[in-house]
Amino acid sequence: MSMQPVAAEEPTPSIRAEPAVVRFWERLGLPGIIDVHTHFMPDRVLKKVWAYFDAAGPLTGMAWPITYRHEEDERVALLREFGVRHFTSMVYPHKAGMAQWLNGWAADFAARTPECLHTATLFPEEGVEAYVREAVERGARVFKSHIQVGAYDANDTLLDPAWGLLAEAAIPVVTHCGSGPAPGKHTGPEPIGRLLARHPRLRLVVAHMGMPEYTDFLDLAERYDEVRLDTTMAFTDFSERFTPFPAGERGRLADLGDRILLGTDFPNIPYAYGHQLEALERLGLGDDWLRAVCYRNAARLFGL
Repeated sequence: MSMQPVAAEEPTPSIRAEPAVVRFWERLGLPGIIDVHTHFMPDRVLKKVWAYFDAAGPLTGMAWPITYRHEEDERVALLREFGVRHFTSMVYPHKAGMAQWLNGWAADFAARTPECLHTATLFPEEGVEAYVREAVERGARVFKSHIQVGAYDANDTLLDPAWGLLAEAAIPVVTHCGSGPAPGKHTGPEPIGRLLARHPRLRLVVAHMGMPEYTDFLDLAERYDEVRLDTTMAFTDFSERFTPFPAGERGRLADLGDRILLGTDFPNIPYAYGHQLEALERLGLGDDWLRAVCYRNAARLFGL
């Protein structure tokens, strides 16, 4: 996938009230929304992530202003104001030796943040099965696998026992495995297809709808009943500029409406939170589809 850099933009000012978000879920008769793809991580790690976006790093290659560049307590407060009833702390390592430490931080964050679904992560390294088991025993409800940033093969033999453990425990794994915004050595549908062939019961949630390989990941969702997709950044004006969702696949979004979950990438998004909801609404797939995607599917998956 090739991407043309866009002109630099001024950082978006602090946004507090977004009444359109509340109006969205109130109109649908929902108690709020559930966002399965939000990032909370240790402050020094998050600051490094923001610095990477600020520098238009090679995995982004474009100006990417962080809309919600706030302290942790304010970011939590914002989600509460938006009516996000449950969210995640998508932590992920970029090298060996980080995952267990991140899991400890994420467990503490979940303990002090009732709305957060206890999140954990993993990396292909010695001891991964042990610390994944420890996280599960501590109550982890969702895992994050960032194949693009971690630059690892999902089929690394070191990971195989961990995948089996997570499949057996029926714990969802939100996985950045598509090749957007820039391809990696191990991204794309082919490695994930091989993983699912060995672990067909793995509750894999394909982040970003698998962009830009939307069609291939929809194929995998049709083939494997436990595969889901999250909407993170998909369909937005920002993403449609360089990885437009194929118009001909819109019908399959409706057909798989029970396995698509709201995700946003908050706080690391270059637009207001409500734009993700607006982008979903303008797909024209109906209110029942929106109710499922923005609340009911996640509530069922996590037993909320």
